[in-house]
Amino acid sequence: MRRPFALLAAALLTVALAVPASAADGDEKFTIKDPRITESSGLAASRQHPGIYWTHNDSDDGAYLYAVDSSTGETVATITMSGVGSPRDVEAISIGPDNQIYVGDIGDNLGGTWPYVWIYRLPEPKNLRDRTIKATQYVVKYSDGARDAESLVVHPKTGRVYIVDKNEKGGHLFEGPAELSSSGSNVFRPVAAVPDLEATDATLSPDGEHLVVRSYFGAIAYDWNGGKIKKKERLGVPFLGQGESVTYTADGKKLMYGAEGADSPVEPQDAPGGADADSSSGSGGSAATDSGGDGLTGNLKTGAIAAGVLLLVVLGVRGMRRRG
Repeated sequence: MRRPFALLAAALLTVALAVPASAADGDEKFTIKDPRITESSGLAASRQHPGIYWTHNDSDDGAYLYAVDSSTGETVATITMSGVGSPRDVEAISIGPDNQIYVGDIGDNLGGTWPYVWIYRLPEPKNLRDRTIKATQYVVKYSDGARDAESLVVHPKTGRVYIVDKNEKGGHLFEGPAELSSSGSNVFRPVAAVPDLEATDATLSPDGEHLVVRSYFGAIAYDWNGGKIKKKERLGVPFLGQGESVTYTADGKKLMYGAEGADSPVEPQDAPGGADADSSSGSGGSAATDSGGDGLTGNLKTGAIAAGVLLLVVLGVRGMRRRG
């Protein structure tokens, strides 16, 4: 009787150890498999759908957003934005308070000559399926003249929108109005220098305390400091080709880096101070709190299963001793 019980216990333990430690956390490497997504230029971790990342193509695609399941790399929903005309050069995506998605049509392939660019805002759907959603369109101008930009962040608590312009010699962090207006121009003003880096994307931590700005080959982490950013450290980034995107994971412990191209990879790196990151934010709960009804996720669930298997083994051995 001992051998069948031992085999059962071994099988159960194998299943327990096979459970991905962070299957619902969305902090593992994955590949974007959708053949329509060939120029993934922005990346944003969903707060209300654990493991889901929103992305979009660069120019010449249309008003589309894609929800990608990081556990499979497959697109689980395609959103068509209505009410925004024809996007010109969509470069960034961010999620703000109340699960509002902000899309930055802020690139300028003409080298910073367009007199204005646009931001679109729409609610993140509670149910992921293909649909059309009406977006609010905002006209954006810069106080010191037109420029190219690929980085947009929304503060998770205040909802204020910021843009980092793209310049090979270094750019600036631009602050938008406290509230965007859909009836007139929204003037963004420089509030801090972002030197030594050609910004291709940026991301704010879920607690709104840290900013990371990336370029093609590197990144810099800043303390947010109320928008008066202070450089913290230079970060290495994985080489993925044309590095275009970065986002904090929903729990703030990892940075997910992406790139353009077909079958483009998305790879994690530890976030600065990630182990102490606050998983709560103004834009919704983290993956750990929204992953399911049993209250166990990731390493906790794996540990619970393994503990259960160990208990079965102990009880089985005791039973066999009694029968012996």
